[in-house]
Amino acid sequence: MAVLTMREYARIGVSEDGPRQEGLDAAFLPQTSFDWLCGEFERLRAGGAALTQRDGARWLRLDQYVGVVECPDGTTLEVLPKHVAHADDALGARRLLRRMLCTVLDIPPREGSPADVTLFDAPLNEWVMGRFIGALDELLKRGLRFDYIRVREAQLFLRGRLDMSRQLRQSPTRAHVFNIEHDVFSEDRPENRLLRVALDRVCARTRNAGTWRLAQELSTRMASVPRSTQVASDLRAWGSDRLMAHYREVRPLCELILSGQNPLALAGDWRSPSMMFPMERLFERYVGVCLARQFAPEWRVGGTASEYLCSHSGASWFNLIPDFLLRRGDELRVLDTKWKVLDATASDACEKYGLKQSDFYQMFAYGQRYLGGVGQMALVYPQHAGFAQPLPAFDFSAELQLWVLPFDLERGLLVMPEYWRPNGKAPLQVDPPAAYSVEPSSWAPLSI
Repeated sequence: MAVLTMREYARIGVSEDGPRQEGLDAAFLPQTSFDWLCGEFERLRAGGAALTQRDGARWLRLDQYVGVVECPDGTTLEVLPKHVAHADDALGARRLLRRMLCTVLDIPPREGSPADVTLFDAPLNEWVMGRFIGALDELLKRGLRFDYIRVREAQLFLRGRLDMSRQLRQSPTRAHVFNIEHDVFSEDRPENRLLRVALDRVCARTRNAGTWRLAQELSTRMASVPRSTQVASDLRAWGSDRLMAHYREVRPLCELILSGQNPLALAGDWRSPSMMFPMERLFERYVGVCLARQFAPEWRVGGTASEYLCSHSGASWFNLIPDFLLRRGDELRVLDTKWKVLDATASDACEKYGLKQSDFYQMFAYGQRYLGGVGQMALVYPQHAGFAQPLPAFDFSAELQLWVLPFDLERGLLVMPEYWRPNGKAPLQVDPPAAYSVEPSSWAPLSI
């Protein structure tokens, strides 16, 4: 069972010699796996990949989606972020993807643990399953949360409360039977039922010997916990009170495994045990959490707001929704994120650093509607060696400026001009992402 590692926008072709890859930008699959993958992406065409023709052969070119896809023949396709234009560093890209997911999904870092060392170069799905098993092991050591469940049954003895209405309607031939109600202190809670289902899936899917061994041991310890038959409703019923605090680490990992596709709202019916994430949206949410941490407490980082471009016949048309609004008293700044590699050396009027004219039209509209034509805005792109410092400001007018700023993916910091920095300087070290929250947030929750 082969594991092929690629980057965004990689090409996938057909090979008669079995699965193989050429660097991180090209891979080849058997005809049957290729046809199956084409069928899956056709269902999700609006959200991801596109088929192209090249030299008379069919190619499948991936779009801005990262994660893992498992083909029916057992071949695993791992798609990593393309945050550097020319690099074959799969380990660095894999580490970046894990860091972004941990930040966005609020998974506490546990670097250096035996499980992390074992799964350091494993595909994303194996890493998620390994982290889940480790978190579940810690949870079981602390103990599952039990709850009282009301039981109504007929017995030959009295226990709890006698249900008089049912007892009076009972046939005289069953006068010796008592209809009773009583409470049972049981582990049959939505959270535990979901953990049991996720554990079963890990037992069936993992290829890592250490993960499989521990999963089998945990399965024995959870044998008395019933399996969830309604995953979606049980996820909605997951408790979040202080008595469930020790479930916090395992919850996002459990949701990842149970989703079987994408917790960041990938549209469509994905029919394989896969984890695919839209990179543009993952980057947006990662930047949002890090900005809230970097700018607090002086600035408040807000999620999406709502203004309209124009009105027509009394109705508002064309909603304008920037990614972030930074507020400090009456001062407001507009930020939008773009997952694209810029080239700071391509500064001529033809190449324009790789910037898109449509993005500038969009930011100009934001400036008029949100700032009244007066203020500061920014487009945020991933930082790399070819784009390490902010570009000179772009002036829409004497009072409306747009900055193009790099975002340090490793440290989770926005690189910005001096007067943009909170309290005059950017922090060199940051606290865990859970220390701050972005508000008000209209980002979609994890969806299954």
